[in-house]
Amino acid sequence: MTLPRLPRRGLTANTLIVVVAVFLTAFGNGAFISNLLKTYALDGSTAVPLLSLIVVFGGTTIVLLAALCIWRATKPVLIFFLLLSSLAAYFMDSYGVVISDEMLHNAALTNVAEVRDLLNVKLLAYFVVLGLVPAVLVARLPLRWRGLRSELLARLKLLGFTLATMAGVVLAFGSFYASFFREHKALRAYANPTYYSYAAIQYLRQRLTPEVDTALAPVGRDAKIPATDPHRELIIMVLGETARADRFSLNGYARDTNPQLREAGAISLTNVWACGTSTAVSVPCMFALDGESRSAARGTGRENLLDVLQHAGVNVLWRDNNSDSKGVALRVPYEDYRSPKLNPVCDLECRDEGMLGDLQRYIDAHPSGDIFIVLHQMGNHGPAYYRRYPAAFERFKPACRDDDLSRCSRDEIDNAYDNAILYTDHFLAQTIALLERNDAHFETALFYVSDHGESLGEGGLYLHGMPKLIAPDTQVRVPVVLWFGKNFDDVDLPALQKKRDVRFTHANIFHTVLGFLEIETSVYQAGLDILQDARPPHEHMATRSTAR
Repeated sequence: MTLPRLPRRGLTANTLIVVVAVFLTAFGNGAFISNLLKTYALDGSTAVPLLSLIVVFGGTTIVLLAALCIWRATKPVLIFFLLLSSLAAYFMDSYGVVISDEMLHNAALTNVAEVRDLLNVKLLAYFVVLGLVPAVLVARLPLRWRGLRSELLARLKLLGFTLATMAGVVLAFGSFYASFFREHKALRAYANPTYYSYAAIQYLRQRLTPEVDTALAPVGRDAKIPATDPHRELIIMVLGETARADRFSLNGYARDTNPQLREAGAISLTNVWACGTSTAVSVPCMFALDGESRSAARGTGRENLLDVLQHAGVNVLWRDNNSDSKGVALRVPYEDYRSPKLNPVCDLECRDEGMLGDLQRYIDAHPSGDIFIVLHQMGNHGPAYYRRYPAAFERFKPACRDDDLSRCSRDEIDNAYDNAILYTDHFLAQTIALLERNDAHFETALFYVSDHGESLGEGGLYLHGMPKLIAPDTQVRVPVVLWFGKNFDDVDLPALQKKRDVRFTHANIFHTVLGFLEIETSVYQAGLDILQDARPPHEHMATRSTAR
């Protein structure tokens, strides 16, 4: 393709900034405009205020670019924003996601396999049409330099005029903007490129702010297993990925997605809420003492649940078929099952059930002490749900078999997602079978909990990662399943069944696991233990056949 001959005299930097800002506002904000029209009915009373809103957000983009485009940095800055905004536009238009600081944190931890699932022709088209082509034009356009003083004065005039125009528009439609800024915060999160620029600043501030104390903060160093508990526990915690509570038939979903769990007599908790909408936030948070995503997201400066278990003498193992432990398993044995080197069950990708492969050998190699094992699933990680299960589990058809969800119908997406849930049901049943084979020597139990949920097209949203304050319930309401072996008599199952609809959160996990293992420590809070009030009065009686 031959580029048109460009003017020799060239544009001023201010003119080019305005042109790029108008282009980004007009063509990079499909999600913002679409959500705006869903919120406000377009009629005679709203047409002008809505048009003014486009002007205000366009002006914000001008101010952002004008503040960053300094002398020789003008073209590189504009090219950078064109390329990045094209990608942001694709993800917001296609999946309805918001590019927040949490999403940026999640993206920073994304591995190659996860990136592969996101690559498709539509993404390439967005990048080329909205990013690469205009970036090449910007690179080829000559800029007219008028001297430092003139350029500075012109830039101040541009900023002043733009800010004055924005202020005048807001004042002219004061009641509309008062309502908009107070009641529709979610809409502002779709502004491209201003919101992701704000999110990037927030993310960098969190990453670069030094910790007050660089030493690892101790947690539960007094943890111990009481002498009144002579039996051994074998607890397997399955850390689910992207599973929705409302897609478990144990919770009332019309499709039978949990046939094997139902047959095994598993108990499902129906009202559990995640502390975040991404793996990078939720996984550290659910193992943190305070269960707070704010503190967990900062990194690894504090001991977590696994450290407390080791303080008490528990044998801890983390097996991962996902990206990684997000810093949780830094001080415990960690095994990566994402490749055939360790995982014996690999086809289109390595399967979750491969983590069970030689797990019995690990159990047999620890003849004393309790055992706590974490199995971190690939689960329902999207958008390529069809990759998350073997062909034998494609019960619901036709299933979406495209990484670009926009090319599939809602029914096809639902079918693929539900098939992956069905495979999780199988994986959990296989885990239970392993636990049952160890009933003679342990009190065994399964504890399954998902890190977050998923949007499957409701309200035009897909995937996950929305800021928690505006995230739909589908992204934060997660399934939790418990199963207990025949020797695990520390729980009154009918009493626990009565708690299945009680509201719990990820903050309960830390204390519930301590309760599972009957660990005594000053950091344990009985009120946050899900099993509290569901324990029989004979607990700690030394009448069990199992020996520690």
